[in-house]
This record gives sequence, structure tokens and C-alpha cells, in this order.
Amino acid sequence: QVHLVESGGRLVQAGGSLRLSCAASGGSFSEYSMGWFRQAPGKEREFVAAISWSTYYADFVKGRFTISRDNAENTVYLQMNSLLPDDTAVYYCAARLGGILISYTQYTYWGQGTQVTVSS
Repeated sequence: QVHLVESGGRLVQAGGSLRLSCAASGGSFSEYSMGWFRQAPGKEREFVAAISWSTYYADFVKGRFTISRDNAENTVYLQMNSLLPDDTAVYYCAARLGGILISYTQYTYWGQGTQVTVSS
């Protein structure tokens, strides 16, 4: 079983940057596709980015976010630049066997989330 723990979320002003981390344990990390999702109050969970041997991003990222992974450290990162107030949400790390998919229903393992708040 894969266990995921996110960190790095905080309050930041619009235009600022954050790097979120997701530390994984259990399973064979390199065999999993890793995704980042986010959920704002009153809204459904939405796809942000994912990585396996390649990467895929949601349209709203517009080149602002970069997902990466360090298989030696069993960690996936989300570099977030030019943050906007609309980016405010709880950000979740997720894992699944097989290739990248963008629906949260297709991911098996989830972290507890880390709060990102972007102020004006």
C-alpha cells in the first residue's frame, strides 16, 4: 500500500511562488503515476497535473506550474509560480498504477492535503 504525505502549502500573495512536496512510502514508487489535484470550498476536486514517464497539465496551469518527481527519494513536487487567488484550495497528492489519467476517481491512494491560500 502507498502512503502519501503532502507539505509546503501556506499563505502567499498573488504573484508569489510555492513548491509543494509529496512524500511516498510503500509500494514501488517508480511504477505509479502521480497526480496533483485541488479542491476549493464548495467545488469538486479537479485535476492539476500528473507525471509518469512524462507529464500532463490542466489547461488552467497556463505554464505556471511544473510537476516533477525524484524516484530515488520517493517524492513528487509541484512548483507553482505566478499564483492567483483562484489557485486557493486544498492540494492533494494521489497515486495510481498505470498511465496518467485526469479523473480523481481513477486514483487509488491519496494524501491528506495541504492548504494553499493566495491573497490579493
